[in-house]
Formats: sequence, C-alpha cells, structure tokens
Amino acid sequence: MPESERKTNTTAIIDGIVDGHRISTQQLLQEIYKKLEEGYAEFEVNACGQHNIGGPLWDKDSKPLKFRVKNPGQRLGSMGMRGTTIEIEGSAPADVGWLNSGAEIILKGDGGDTTAHCAATGKIYVAGRTGTRSGALMKYDPSYPAPEFWVLENTGSFSFEFMGGGIGIICGYGCENMDSVLGYRSCVGMVGGVIYVRGNVKELSREVFLLDLDQGDKEFLLKGLPVFLEKIGRPELINVLSRELQENNPSSPSESLSSDMQWKKIRAKTYQERTIRQQAKSIREFRENDWVEGGIFGDVLPDNYTVADFVSTKDARLKFPVWKNALFSAPCEYNCPIGIPTQKRISLLRQGKTEEALRLVLEYSPFPASVCGQVCPNLCIDECNRKYLDIPVKIGELGLLSNEIKAGLPGIELNKRVAIIGSGVAGLGAAWYLRKSGCKVDVFEQDEVFGGKLKQVIPEDRLQQEILEAELQRIIKLGINIKTKALVNKEFFQKIKSEYDAVVIATGAHNPVIIPFEGHERLVKGLDFLKEINRGQKPKIGEKVVVIGAGNASMDVVIGAYNLGAKEVTAIDIQKPAAFDKEIEHVEKLGAKIIWPCFTEKVSEKGVHLKDGRLLEADTVIISVGDRPDLSFLEQEYLDEKGMLKLNEYNQSEIDSKVFAPGDVRELGLFTHAIADGRRAAMNIHRMFNDEPPDNFAKAPMIPQDRVKDQFYHPLRSGKVEAMTAEQEAERCMSCGYCRDCEYCMEVCPEQAIDRVQKTDGVFEYVSDPDKCIGCGICAGICPCGIWTMEDNLIKFLEE
Repeated sequence: MPESERKTNTTAIIDGIVDGHRISTQQLLQEIYKKLEEGYAEFEVNACGQHNIGGPLWDKDSKPLKFRVKNPGQRLGSMGMRGTTIEIEGSAPADVGWLNSGAEIILKGDGGDTTAHCAATGKIYVAGRTGTRSGALMKYDPSYPAPEFWVLENTGSFSFEFMGGGIGIICGYGCENMDSVLGYRSCVGMVGGVIYVRGNVKELSREVFLLDLDQGDKEFLLKGLPVFLEKIGRPELINVLSRELQENNPSSPSESLSSDMQWKKIRAKTYQERTIRQQAKSIREFRENDWVEGGIFGDVLPDNYTVADFVSTKDARLKFPVWKNALFSAPCEYNCPIGIPTQKRISLLRQGKTEEALRLVLEYSPFPASVCGQVCPNLCIDECNRKYLDIPVKIGELGLLSNEIKAGLPGIELNKRVAIIGSGVAGLGAAWYLRKSGCKVDVFEQDEVFGGKLKQVIPEDRLQQEILEAELQRIIKLGINIKTKALVNKEFFQKIKSEYDAVVIATGAHNPVIIPFEGHERLVKGLDFLKEINRGQKPKIGEKVVVIGAGNASMDVVIGAYNLGAKEVTAIDIQKPAAFDKEIEHVEKLGAKIIWPCFTEKVSEKGVHLKDGRLLEADTVIISVGDRPDLSFLEQEYLDEKGMLKLNEYNQSEIDSKVFAPGDVRELGLFTHAIADGRRAAMNIHRMFNDEPPDNFAKAPMIPQDRVKDQFYHPLRSGKVEAMTAEQEAERCMSCGYCRDCEYCMEVCPEQAIDRVQKTDGVFEYVSDPDKCIGCGICAGICPCGIWTMEDNLIKFLEE
C-alpha cells in the first residue's frame, strides 16, 4: 500500500507528502477517488497545500462523507455536495467553500480571502476571522436551503459584495475595539439575503439598510448560535454572544466588555427604495466628510480640493492621442535588409501616383526588378501582417513594375570623385547613391562585363537577362562611368587612392573555397562552373553529378548541371541545407536529391566516398561551399590575421578613413545585404564630404503586430490573390504604421476633436485639438494602421 494512503478501520488516511516529497493536487485527489470507489466514507487528509479537497464528491450508495483535513491549499470544499462534512484543523487559505453546493464545512481557524464566495447552499462555520470579499456573490435557490456563513470574529473589506441571497452571521467576538467588523466598503451591489452582525460597522454601501433585530431574527440566532459554537468547539461563548438576544438574562461582570456589542441586521434595499432621491452632496463635502482624511496622498501632498470635470480636456486628461505616422517600421521595411519602405510605395499607388511609387524604390536600390523581383527570397514578406488574414502582399511582383522606370539625372553636381573597385551589387549600389547625390563615380571592373555575380553566376532560370540588362543600362544612363578589364593591383590601388576623394572596395568574394581532402584536385569549382555557363560556354559534365554543398549557390550549380544534360544530380552537406525553401523546391522538381548530414572522406574516379562508408557515384563532382575575397591588391596593414579587411562598425577601413568596404568582401550574404551595405557606405561617404560623423542608419522599431487591425479587411481566397495584378496589391496592403488616409479617426471622434490638415507640399497630417479631446482613446482603438497612440498625460505632474 502506498505511503500516501493508509487505513484505520473505516477511515482512509491520505498523506500529501510521500517519501519526503510533496505529491501533486491531482495525485492526492486521485487517491481520494480511489478510496471512495473502494467504499470508504471517512477520510483523514494530511495535506501539504493541495487544492480542491472535499468536493464535489458523493458516494454511489448515498452514504454521507466526512473529511478531516490538515494544511489544505486553496478552494477547500469548493462545490462541496450535500451529505459531505469537512472539518479543518487550523486555518485555511483562500476560497474555502467556493460555490458550496450543500456541504457542511467547519473551519477551526481563520479563513483566507473569498471564503464562502458564491456559496449556493450548505453551511460554513469559521472559528476565527476571514479575509476580503468573503461571502461575495452568495446566492439562494428556493429549491434548496439557503446557504449559511457563520464567522466567530470578523471579515475583511469588500465582504458580501453582490450578495444575492443566503445568510451571513458575523459574531464580532473579540472585536470590541475594531472600527468595523465587516472591514470597509462591504455589501456593495448587495441585492438579496441578510447579514447578522455584532459590533461596529463602518462605510457600508448605500444600497443596504442597517436595522435592529425583530423577534424572528432573535429566534434564528438563538437557535443557530449553540449549534455553531458546538461545531467550532467554543460552546462556552454562548452567553457572551446571546446575552442581548435573551430577555431577563443579566450579564456577569466578566461579560461587561462585550455588553456594548449590539446585534444588527443588514438587508438590501429594494429597487423602489434605491430610487428614492436624496439631495446629493457636493464633491467638496464628500471629500471633507466621507473621504479619507486629508486625501489618499495627504501624507505627502496636501489636498487643495481642486475638482476636475468628469470628462476632462487639456492637461486634466489621463492620456492624450499622438499621430505617430511613419515613426515605426512596417514589418516589410524592417525585415528588408535594404529597408525599402514598401508601405509608402503602396500608399502612393493607392493615391494614383504610380510613377512616383515605382520611382521611390530607386532611392534604395538600382535593382528592384532583378533582385527584389526575381532572385531575392523576399525576407520582407516573412512578417507581413497580411499573412494573418490570408496571404502576404506580393512584394516581388511590385519590384518588377519598376523595371522600365527611368532614373532622373542628379539635381546637382559636386566636385567630388569616388572610385568603386568591383561592379557587383554592392559596388553598383554605392555608385548609384553617390551619383544620384551629385558625385562623379568611376567603377573599375576586371572582367569583360560588369554586374558581378548577378550577371556572371545566376542561372537564367532564376533571372531574366533582358530585365537585368535593362537595369544595368539604367545605371550607365545615370552617368556612372564603368571601366571593364581594369585589373587593380597594389600600384593601381595607391594611384586610385591618391586621385579620388573616396574609395569603395566592393570586389566581392570570387575565390572558391576548396576542402583539401584526398582527391580534391578532381573537384570542379562551383563559381567557375556557373561563370562559364553564363558566358555562353558549355563545360563538360557527366550524367551523374554530385554537388558538395547545399546553400543557395549550390542550388544554382544543380540547375546549371541539369541544363547541361545531367541525368542525376545529388547535393550533399554536413548540416541542414542553408538554401532557402523555394530554391530547394525548385531543384527537387528538376529531380535533384539533397542528402545531409554527409561527411566527405575522399573523391575518386568513382565519385564521393563518405566517412560512413557510402559511395555516391559521380562522373563529375562540383564543390560549392563558399567563396573568399581576393585582397591581394592591398598592403598587409589593411588586413587582419585572418586576411580579412580591418573595418570599423561603419565598414570603414581602420587604416584609411576614405576607404569603405561593403558586401561580400567583408561578409557573405544575400544580394540585398550587399546592396544595403553599398548604400550605407555611400551615405557615409556623403556625410564625410559634409564633415559629418558616420552613422549606422538604424531602422525604426517594427510596429507591434497587435497595433495593426485586420478587422478592416476581408480575407481572400488564394486563387483570387494569385490572379490579382501587382497594382491591385495596393488594396490588400494593411499600411502598417503608415497612415492610409481613411479618415476613420476623424469620423468616429465623439468630440469632433480631430482634423485633417493638408500642407502646401502635398503632405497631410491629422491633428487632435486638446481643447476638445477628452482622451477617450477611440481614435487609437479604431486606427487600422496603428498610427494614433495614447500617451500618458500624468508624467508632466511628476516631481522633477
């Protein structure tokens, strides 16, 4: 027999601590249920804070149940049933007799808060005092006896709130010196039942009467008090508590202290009695006569009795609204490495300003169609709030719309020259911004064509060459001078430094990493393989190809292998593939297999030998596990011990402040990371020209998702969304953190405190008039974009 259950004749003894460890409430209750099934009707429970002991339980043969409990937890006897008796040795915490449904509960100590809360029938006897809100929500169903709640001493504040029925008896024993045996603000909302109370009572609700006892009340107490005192083991107190109830029964000298304690009755006012109007006190009279003396902060701040209007404006408001337009980043903007504010672009489309919208993205990237529209995995939509309604906004398609937009020439020409070494997206991103700001820009590219990996590596399956070519030509038309076949060595680098006001090293990473396992000389370098394909060559490969590596570049290699006639292509990696899901799905549709984890032992004429003994047969093995930059044109002082550039947090050389290095030359990443790097480098070069310190251009925090209201939008079927044009996305975008000018706030403001102000430059704003605004917060609650924000108005009153 487990230590948690023992029996003594007909009593089951259940312990809350077994083998030195406290068992859970569920385990203890299961032991009770088990013994109940075995026919036990008496229980001795040595608890250790376990909850819900004693109810709701009943015996299948309708035998009465009896519990003796020590050290219970909360809700002792909750929903206790008729026929159940629960006796507690000592005190108990909150909710004793909660929702009592007929049990007799005898508490031989104090009760915690909400004792007898919601009791519906049955009797609860307390030998001490109880906490706040005891007896609250007691009720009476005429089909059953009214609940009774007997307390020897006193209750805490707010007791008998919203009482609807039943009987409370508060004996006030030992409480002669208390201001109120019911605490404060008791009986609020009381609509039924009766409370007998002995002793002082203060701050009763105005919804009740405090009355003298009639003969029926006295008979009830004289009949019930002996039973109550016998139950709690205090029969000797009968004379003290019943003296005034009995006629011709003089008190003894020892009872003289209690002789002033009078029994009274509390009952709720009827509806008609409540509606009798009394002359209302002024607020000042209430505060001087009924409120806490000196005010609740009187010990630290004298009350000057100033009274604010019930509905306040100006500085008397608790909160006031602020129109925080564009002070948060939308999720698309925050998650885009470049920080393209798509919500602003779509807002312009919504206003019919199509060309302005498509031109906006050119302020951030020269490749909206090639990168954003085709090769980018579109991190921007990962947290698009529209996904919680149906499908994220199709931002990639929006990028394609900007393909044919012409870039305007610079508005000014600066007497500054910047050299860009490398024509990948980082270099061209920097060149684009610098030229638009008025600098003269020369780009030095050692290859025959410019465009970096975007031009030389990405397969046509993923990037339409005519779209890329159009965007490259747009760069040239802006006035950027591209010099191809320009090999930069140490001497030429020094020459460039001396002739230009700033230099951007954006040579990327074009040296494939080779792992020196046995047979590595048989490997085909993935980067070289892709460059040959994009030059129109057709490198020879066999029917079976194994690609070592499973990143995004490796997926491009797999595509290239299939395009050259491979029948079976397998990509392997030592870890979970780093390629994006859509790239993996693409190659798997072509028939490729991706296996991981795989550890290469060696490469032979048979294929790839793995360390676990497997052989992956291959005619051609291509390695694509990353690339490193070629920095041989730099002196050693520019490099760290790993051969990488020494840069500060602004990607600025620690050796020469006029030299910057964005993109893969410092850290491998996506095309969007490189474009963002190049743009930030260009902006810091421009700041340097203006004698301003460099900046990291931190984004505004992302707007919390719960501030954007999706209730204003209708979810659409995926098929309907797919059929929509990119321009139609303007209606689906939720404009997170950026006002869509819907005027909802202005229409619903109950005080007509909000106006729309149109400025001469075409910009608008919404303003709230503090003379009218009452700080209700409706504008913030209804704003679908999360613009209106309620600010705390009390902070201005804090001590400085």
